[in-house]
Amino acid sequence: MLHKLILNGVDVILYKKLVTSDKFFLIAGPCVVEDERIMLQIAEELTEITQKRGINLIFKSSYKKANRTSINSETGPGLKEGMAILKTIKQKFNLPIITDIHEKIDIEEVVKVADILQIPAFLSRQTELIVAAAKTGKIVNIKKGQFMAPDDIEKAAKKVLSVNNNKIILTERGTCFGYHDLVVDFRSFAIMHSLGFPVVYDVTHSLQKPSQTNISGGAPQFAEMMAKAAIATGMVNGLFLETHPDPSIAHSDANSMLPLAEIPDLLDECLNIERN
Repeated sequence: MLHKLILNGVDVILYKKLVTSDKFFLIAGPCVVEDERIMLQIAEELTEITQKRGINLIFKSSYKKANRTSINSETGPGLKEGMAILKTIKQKFNLPIITDIHEKIDIEEVVKVADILQIPAFLSRQTELIVAAAKTGKIVNIKKGQFMAPDDIEKAAKKVLSVNNNKIILTERGTCFGYHDLVVDFRSFAIMHSLGFPVVYDVTHSLQKPSQTNISGGAPQFAEMMAKAAIATGMVNGLFLETHPDPSIAHSDANSMLPLAEIPDLLDECLNIERN
């Protein structure tokens, strides 16, 4: 049934807006969908913050997290409830939505709401999943796996191109460094940018400390520094930030998410660098 889905002109307009903007765009939201009240609060504040600065915002949250450290880790509300909340946010704030897909079976429901389908880093070599996402005609954001060299992401992009979809975003989220840390090779931005697609830097995920205990740790205190350094390369079109009013009580990635109150200063610092 996926091959019958019609390419929506809105997707083309959004992609062109992201590619041609003179400012970086922002993908932001909580890691996983939580209760509707907190989700609406986050979406409202992010909308106000970005509109004030003329930054294009794509709201991000996952209806389901399949890649969890522990069997006891929070996985989200699931497809039906999660997408219903994201639909409410989309309609109330007129925001484009991006969310992870982990299985082909979910795509038909997800595309009814999501404007961008995100291929998680751990699934960035899953050919059938990438091709199924591409066949919808939606924008596809491929997160480079922690195990991949930056030039390897071209092979994943070609899987999207193979079904005549060229609306591709490539996201850098760090590379495995030892057992419980990630490192960002800033040469990656230039290499990925040379492929001709917009490049996003996933700030908060690159600061994770994977599987440190029964949950992943993180070092969000370095988020502003890393975001500014990425923008300074001139090779980054967008920033990816997971955020929450109180990360300590967030349902997922609590140790690496950025407090919502810190987003304005980070964006201002990055805008100052971009202007110069």
